[in-house]
Amino acid sequence: MQFGHQQLTSLLPDMLLRQARVNSSSFRRYLSNVRSVDSTIQELNKEMEVIFGAPPASGNVGSQAIQESDVPSPASVESEPGLTHVSSSGEARMVDVSAKKESKRVARASCKVLLGQKVFQLVAANQMAKGDVLNVAKIAGITGAKQTSNLIPLCHNIALTHVNVDLNLNKDDFSVDIDGEAATTGKTGVEMEAMTAVTVAGLTIYDMCKAASKDIQITDIRLESKSGGKSGEWSRKQ
Repeated sequence: MQFGHQQLTSLLPDMLLRQARVNSSSFRRYLSNVRSVDSTIQELNKEMEVIFGAPPASGNVGSQAIQESDVPSPASVESEPGLTHVSSSGEARMVDVSAKKESKRVARASCKVLLGQKVFQLVAANQMAKGDVLNVAKIAGITGAKQTSNLIPLCHNIALTHVNVDLNLNKDDFSVDIDGEAATTGKTGVEMEAMTAVTVAGLTIYDMCKAASKDIQITDIRLESKSGGKSGEWSRKQ
């Protein structure tokens, strides 16, 4: 069907009016959807505030909320006492002691082995099948101190000038009290050597007595005192 110019001119206003009505209806639906979304967001925000509390007044979130002053600088971390066996990048390392001055260093450590009454009596009477428990444990502790750097990977290989291990039977709690001492003249301390000595002595007692009881306990391995070096003297009794 073809329309003349006069017919098109008369129909054009009606067409435009109908199109405008359609567009107006779509626009109203759009505004309604926007209002619905805004209302939903507001309701969710209110629920979040009830659960987590109101947001900070500054409105900063995530990494922006962290102030630069709260983050320690690498220099300040290195200047404070910390883990010397950890590098600035977090990797394990052996401490370089070449710049340290040599001094006499001594460390004492202790350990307790709870035997129980039955095993205690056998050890005291020297009736264990494997032999003299206390003497074997003493030699084992001295040998262990000399092997510390092989057992603990980041320890220095120290030239020890003295190692002693004493073992005493304690009737009060049916135990063996172990005391160890290590000494050297060098650039690093011997705390680990003293503690290794008493630990290995305690393990040896367990090995010598385990046939008679599996309930033996090795407890209270600890450093008692140390002297020498930059940090000077320290004692647990202080």
